[in-house]
Amino acid sequence: MALSAPSVFALADIIETPSRPTDLAPQSLLNDVTKAGDRIVATGERGHIIYSDDEGQTWEQGQVPVSVTMTGIDFGTEQHGWAVGHSGVVLHSGDAGETWELQLTGIEAAKLAIETKQEQIAELEEQIEEAPEEEKADLEWALDDLFFTMGNLEADLDVGPVNPLLDVWFENEDHGFVIGAYGMILRTNDGGETWRDWSARIDNPQSFHLNSITQVSGGAIVIVGEAGNIHVSADGGDTWERRESPYSGSLFGVIGTGKANEMLAFGLRGNKMLSTDLGQSWEMIPNDAGATLNSGMVADDGRITLVGNGGAVLLSTDGGRSFRSYFRDDRESVMAVVPVSGTNLLIVGEGGVKFTDARGKNLQ
Repeated sequence: MALSAPSVFALADIIETPSRPTDLAPQSLLNDVTKAGDRIVATGERGHIIYSDDEGQTWEQGQVPVSVTMTGIDFGTEQHGWAVGHSGVVLHSGDAGETWELQLTGIEAAKLAIETKQEQIAELEEQIEEAPEEEKADLEWALDDLFFTMGNLEADLDVGPVNPLLDVWFENEDHGFVIGAYGMILRTNDGGETWRDWSARIDNPQSFHLNSITQVSGGAIVIVGEAGNIHVSADGGDTWERRESPYSGSLFGVIGTGKANEMLAFGLRGNKMLSTDLGQSWEMIPNDAGATLNSGMVADDGRITLVGNGGAVLLSTDGGRSFRSYFRDDRESVMAVVPVSGTNLLIVGEGGVKFTDARGKNLQ
C-alpha cells in the first residue's frame, strides 16, 4: 500500500511530538505492564507511559518524547528501562520510568537491516560462484528472497518508519534485544547507545513477525512469533536455534513456568503449549476458551495467569498443565498482567488499569 505525503508527514510528526499529559492515561488503552522494583510501569497508546508506587492506586505520567502507540516495556534494573512501539521506536529511561529519551526509530533500524542484507547477498553470491551446478538453483532462490526483502526495506525508507517493534527484553542496564514486525531483531550491549541488526542469526527466511521475547529459569532466552516461530538461545543471545512447533499459527506470548528450562507459549485462538526441555518437545494444553491470548505471568507462589481478548483470564495452579477460564463481564481485551498484594492481579488493556482477584473478577 502506498502512503500519501500527508501520511508520511504524520509518521514523522508523532515521532517528534511529545506525549501529552492527561489524567485519562490510566483509563486509556495500555498494551504492556511490568515492574521496576516495587514500582509498576505501564505503556500504551499516544505514547503514554504511567507509573505507580502504591500498587496502582494512584498513577503519575512519565515524560515521553513521542506520541506513537507503545507496545512493550521491560526493565533491566530497577532504574533502567526500555519501551518499544510503532514506527520502530525505542525509548530508554534511567530513572525508573519518570523520564524517557528516544534511542532508535524505524529509519535507523531499516538502515541497519539493509546493511545486513547487503552482507548476506555478497556472501551468497560468492557461494553461488563456487557451488556445484546441482546446488546453484536452491542458492539462487535464496538470493532472490534476499533481494526481495532488501527491496522492501529500501521502500520503507522512502515512506518513513512504518514497521512496529513489538517487544523488548533486557538482562541488565547494558544487554538487551528488541523484536518486531517482519523479523526485526536488534541487539545492544551498551544500553542502547548502539544497536546491531541480529536478523541474520535467526532462522527466519520468510521474515515472519517476532512477537514476544523473555528469559526463562535456567537462563535461556526465547522468542516466539508468527507461523509458529520459536527460537531459543542458550548463550545469552549470541546464537539461536529454531524449534519445531506443534502449532503453525501465530504465537503472541511466551513465559517461563518458574522451573528450569520450562516454557509456556500461547497465542491465536487460545492455543497454548508447554515445554519442559527448552522447546525440544511440546505438549499441547487443552483449549476450552478459544480466545486469543496476549500475555501472561507467573506469581511467586507458582500460579500462572494468561490474559487475552474478550476479557479472557486463565489461571493454572499446576505449572501450566491445565487452566481454568474466566471471561470478564466487560469483555474488554486484556493485554498484560502483573501480580499485586496477596493473590490479586493488576491487568491492563482496552479499558486501562483494572484490579482483580486471582480469577480475574473485579475488586473495585
